Amino acid sequence: MSAATPSPTTVRADDLSAFCIAAMTKAGLSDRDAELSAKVFITTDTWGTFTHGTRQIRGLMKNARRGRLVADATEEVIADGPSWAIIDAHDGMPPAISYRAVELATAKAKETGMAYVGIRGSSHYGAAGFYANMIAEAGMFGMSMCNVEPCMTVPGGKSRILGTNPIAYAAPTGTARSIMFDVATSAVAATKIFAAKNEGRSIPDTWLVDEEGVPTTDPTIYPERGAQLPMAGHKGYGLAVFVEILTAVLTGSAMMSQVHSWVSDDDEPSDQGHAFVAIDVGQIMPAEHFHARMAVMSEEIKAADVAEGAAIYLPGELEWRHRERALAEGIPLPEDVLISLRGLAEDSGIDPADYGVNIG
Repeated sequence: MSAATPSPTTVRADDLSAFCIAAMTKAGLSDRDAELSAKVFITTDTWGTFTHGTRQIRGLMKNARRGRLVADATEEVIADGPSWAIIDAHDGMPPAISYRAVELATAKAKETGMAYVGIRGSSHYGAAGFYANMIAEAGMFGMSMCNVEPCMTVPGGKSRILGTNPIAYAAPTGTARSIMFDVATSAVAATKIFAAKNEGRSIPDTWLVDEEGVPTTDPTIYPERGAQLPMAGHKGYGLAVFVEILTAVLTGSAMMSQVHSWVSDDDEPSDQGHAFVAIDVGQIMPAEHFHARMAVMSEEIKAADVAEGAAIYLPGELEWRHRERALAEGIPLPEDVLISLRGLAEDSGIDPADYGVNIG
């Protein structure tokens, strides 16, 4: 009989934030950069997207201690116009810099109707959806995307050519819940491949190819060999290229094989690129009219016939349900997140219990 999965440990969002801020400032971040980064990662945890939440902080702080990430760096706007800007992150803390880049994008969009802000010289910024939703909270339609190191092949290829290049959008609704969507352009998140590998399960042959480019159901070859497949074949491939253009080609960031993995033992900076697009819908039509039309669209989707035993959810609806419950009852952190947070505490020499965080 297999061992039962341990119950998640529940932690209050405010307590977790205080602990994470303390750990990040201990690694050299300013109070403000630590606060903004904690907001990004903890919001992501409340959505239930634990792969991109606080479990990522330990790796980023390791990079800060070894110099791959410059804890006290200040980003620089190196070129801009009325409705666009390019920022050099100078290898600073990606979530904090991205947060300020979104603020710049929304400020420009208020003036011109829409704006693009790109970042170069950056690293892992967390969940793309956080920044898209941040734009939606400003009453605008938002997009967020990032390029990453190659781990995915393309139709007809067998080597690693592109990253999983995530892309997200969010639309305001006039309520506390935006319509929000955040996906990688690969067929599946790498964490699902690793889970199957650890559990001794096979995988669908649409997830990976082996070193010869042949689809495989064997997850044990990855990441040492093989490559991930794009979602929906050429469609995911096309979207990955779209992201690469806006985040890397246009920003001057590293492209494709030039990008260094932020989790590798490589001493070189990652030099990833990010891009944010804000469209001020209130300048195209009255905001109330837009919200009303969003409601009509949403109601028609929700009123559609449902297959037996199934349910229809709007994009982002499950994440908002998770967040509302997490804020009321605490965040149910799974074991892999707890392991990462324990390591962060050990690295930092900080006792999480001092901040009300009891993670064992």
